Amino acid sequence: MLHKSLLLLGLGAVLVSPPSAHGQKRPATKPAASTAASSGTRLVEKVTAKPGELVIPYEKYVLPNGLTLLVVEDHSDPIAHVDVTYHVGSARETIGKSGFAHFFEHMMFQGSDNVGDEQHFKIVSSAGGQLNGTTDRDRTNYFETLPNNQLETALWLEADRMGFLLDAVTQPKFEVQRSTVKNERGQGVDNYPYGRADEVLLQAMYPYGHSYSWPVIGYLEDLDRSDVNDLKNFFLRWYGPNNATLTVAGDVKPAEVVKLVEKYYGAIPRGPEVPRAKAVAPVLAQDRRTSYEDANISQPMLQLVFPGVPQFHPDEVPLDALADILGKGSNSLLYKNLIKTQKAAQAFAYNPCYELGGEFTMQVMNFAGADLDETETLVRKTLAEFEQRGVTDDDIARFKAHREAGEINSLSSVQGKATKLAAYHYLTGNANMLPKDIQRIRAVTKADVMRVYNQYIKGKKAVVLSVVPTGKGELAAGTANFKVDQTGFKAPKDEYAGLKYVKAKDSFDRSKQPGAGPNPVVKVPELWRADQPNGLRVMGARNTELPTTNLLLTIRGGHRLEQSTPQKAGLAEMTAKMLGESTEKYSSEEMDAALTELGSNVYIYAGDNDTKVYVQSLTKNLDKTLALVEQSLLHPRFSEEDFARVKKQQADMVADFVNQPNVVADLAYNRLMYGPNNIAGTAVAGTPATVANITLADIKQFYQQNYAPNISHLVVVSDAEQQTIAPKLAFLQQWSKKDVQIPADQPAPKTDKTKLYFVNKDGAPQSEIRVGYMAMPYDATGEFYRAGLANYLLGGAFNSRINLNLREDKGYTYGAWSYFRGSRYAAPFMAQAGVRADASAASVKEFMKEIENYRNGISDDELQFLKTSIGQSEALKYETGQQKASFLARLLEYDLKPDYVDQQAEILKQLKREDVQALAQKYMAPEKMSIVAVGDKKYLPEFQKLGYEVVEIDMEGNPVKPAVAATETPAAPALDAKKDKSKKKAKDDSQKKGKAPYRMNAG
Repeated sequence: MLHKSLLLLGLGAVLVSPPSAHGQKRPATKPAASTAASSGTRLVEKVTAKPGELVIPYEKYVLPNGLTLLVVEDHSDPIAHVDVTYHVGSARETIGKSGFAHFFEHMMFQGSDNVGDEQHFKIVSSAGGQLNGTTDRDRTNYFETLPNNQLETALWLEADRMGFLLDAVTQPKFEVQRSTVKNERGQGVDNYPYGRADEVLLQAMYPYGHSYSWPVIGYLEDLDRSDVNDLKNFFLRWYGPNNATLTVAGDVKPAEVVKLVEKYYGAIPRGPEVPRAKAVAPVLAQDRRTSYEDANISQPMLQLVFPGVPQFHPDEVPLDALADILGKGSNSLLYKNLIKTQKAAQAFAYNPCYELGGEFTMQVMNFAGADLDETETLVRKTLAEFEQRGVTDDDIARFKAHREAGEINSLSSVQGKATKLAAYHYLTGNANMLPKDIQRIRAVTKADVMRVYNQYIKGKKAVVLSVVPTGKGELAAGTANFKVDQTGFKAPKDEYAGLKYVKAKDSFDRSKQPGAGPNPVVKVPELWRADQPNGLRVMGARNTELPTTNLLLTIRGGHRLEQSTPQKAGLAEMTAKMLGESTEKYSSEEMDAALTELGSNVYIYAGDNDTKVYVQSLTKNLDKTLALVEQSLLHPRFSEEDFARVKKQQADMVADFVNQPNVVADLAYNRLMYGPNNIAGTAVAGTPATVANITLADIKQFYQQNYAPNISHLVVVSDAEQQTIAPKLAFLQQWSKKDVQIPADQPAPKTDKTKLYFVNKDGAPQSEIRVGYMAMPYDATGEFYRAGLANYLLGGAFNSRINLNLREDKGYTYGAWSYFRGSRYAAPFMAQAGVRADASAASVKEFMKEIENYRNGISDDELQFLKTSIGQSEALKYETGQQKASFLARLLEYDLKPDYVDQQAEILKQLKREDVQALAQKYMAPEKMSIVAVGDKKYLPEFQKLGYEVVEIDMEGNPVKPAVAATETPAAPALDAKKDKSKKKAKDDSQKKGKAPYRMNAG
């Protein structure tokens, strides 16, 4: 969570505070009352770091119109991050008008007076930057990360939509974005497993009319009855500069930032005053039981949710610790009582807190068919057990250690620093909350945890939510007793009367986009090598920004090693999972406890072509962390007890694939691309039948035969130097060489003509579309790289032709994109989208039209966009330790020299329009592609009208009935090749259930 901060950031360095520093109340702060610019801008605060203090250094200014500016000067990388956070989220909405905050976030990307329609994404992308926006209950933010020479452009863009938006908001734009939001809801809620859980929970938790009683994305009926004037009023009420925090972080100079902010923001009029909302805690007189049926799941889910506390309440951190003890990791009570005993597939607890309240949550995912009544009984017994057991010293130590380490890692980017400061400021008015946050984490005691248990959980009433598969209502816990009660509701005052739009008056021409200084000089990380005698290749780089070390070990093979035993698909993934269980020295619980006490993380997972071991550690704890890694990698126990649990979880997981339309589409598409004789056409996790075939002996044999140093490489990124790191890796010399035979690539099936393969999903509110063919392996400077450049304009950027057509022009989807997926082996080219059900066939038609038209050539503007967007993005590629580790791993995986990036830059520089057209004609042939559509069968006739041969298949790619002949010849795609359209698909950062508060975003 944003506010749960831990560590110190100086200018490019984080210092770990010694115990003696804990009592210091504040870092060095320079009050700004004595400092004011001639324009009226006031320097309110200057926070600097002293040795041993835990603080993010920044300067805080306030403009006369009320805008708060926070500046973080950090010259560690040549990039700048701009974040504008408005203190308005769904909590500022009213009954009947839900979803406006999120809807308006979308409208903020649709152009303003001086920025054309759909140009915000294009301008930032062409500058080599990344951008997005997100909405939650309490705030909406918009952000860009760019090369530092593009800072003025980012500030100009954000200022233009803050002060000059409404005249550019039109009814047609409104209608398109309303459709886009509906598609987002379809993709992330209605067509997503457990997607409505938050919505149903919030209705039951909060009184009717409470500002948390509806979901962030809102209700479709509210969106349907809104109009463009409603949205304009929402902007006028909440989007004034006095309700915003502008944070600029990175390779910048504060004085220059202030001048630019005064220029672009200073004349924007102050908006209406925004008083802080007051928290009103829900009161539950009895357990409120509610449930719903979900067609996208097979595993019933139970949530017990108790009213909690708001952010920064004194009891927030003790409740966090309680959630950890009850439900985090292998040492938690829920794990012991439900997962270890194989009563449930997942069980955890968490404590999300918001500005106006909190929801202490215990969540259990059952195995398919299991009754939630028994699950609830076990959860309540677990609470009773905790009451008797109490809190141990180890509980508290583990909680504090993992929280501190997690917060250090969250500050690895300028975006992380900016986001944290902005959150502190909008929630409290004080951006310098980090020291206090750290203090309250370190101050929590056993007595605190027991006190909050007794106050908020023991004997208290909860919302009991059951989510069960469609037709399985009998699996719900208890009998539903909750109905929305409107008694006592009083309509809030009208916030929107008498609002007027007043534009700023400028002394300069705001319509001119700012120029940019010279591109920053970007250097790839300096490397060192320390290859081992057993064949393990080792490469490292130094990163002194944080006191952390990242390691990434890649073992070639993975799922591909199952080629000779396809009847046991899933073996590689299960073996990787077993390495995360017990070892010769430690049980699973002991391993988890040791890692948590160190604040370290170890992740082991298998993929299509390799198994990876990823390690995060504070450098001071690296020796102890690596000792645990040695146990997992070289001395696994492979116990029967662990295997039985892991196998049951795996079997239930793969059985659930059939309920998830996006997974069904991916699996069916892969099966068609690779063919039935290539293991790559089967899910890495396997199928219910293949997982059932796997034995513990298979796991042991797979490990013994296929885990070897001579097919592996390790990369290390650390603040420590090579001479410090290298001796710590000596344990890997014990790892013995093996003759591992990695299967060669299998020939892909030939595609003579385009066919459409349809998979039925009754009642699906959206259809999943996949289009493409089997392409080529990865290369860094050859045809794969060049084809990827060509695809960027078709489907690789937000402003791509595909996305602008299907999302922005037609409103068929939340996002559409295309890409080449190569690795060491040939992999597919794929265009994809989740689309509105009633636009399924029309979406396929548009996909194919865009692919065909693209072969006719691109414009000069498109070529320039391609070159500047990709060419200037280099500055963003090596900021964090994880990014540096990925770069090093690519060098070793493909035997590349570090200067391959220079070769790529030269290829990009020399690229011509005719080169892109030739690549499109060679690698994008719509007459020889496979189309997969997963959706409701009632739309099948519409697909048949497209003129392609239509084949109904199951998830495995097997025909379920003879081919249906084409009913007409497909119409020739329009030849009006769209111009000036390119795309960077901004990812949906909404987070999975049970992990963190759900947030909506613009991408």
